[in-house]
Amino acid sequence: MVLTVDNQQWKLVFTTNIPYQAEILKQMLESNGIESVVVNKQDTSYPSIGEAELYVVPHKEQMALKLIEGFDH
Repeated sequence: MVLTVDNQQWKLVFTTNIPYQAEILKQMLESNGIESVVVNKQDTSYPSIGEAELYVVPHKEQMALKLIEGFDH
């Protein structure tokens, strides 16, 4: 999935029902030089509905996926 914000494209690399997991992974990716963004699609009234999605810049997608795969979350 591709997200476009302000003419910048982002590739979806991770989804979770637990938003803090996406935030932890975002910090890990950014500490490895991979620009990323979390989109929280959870309903504020019903937190069990929806997901948090983690996106990265397209040219870093493969590197991000390898780092995420090796991360114990």
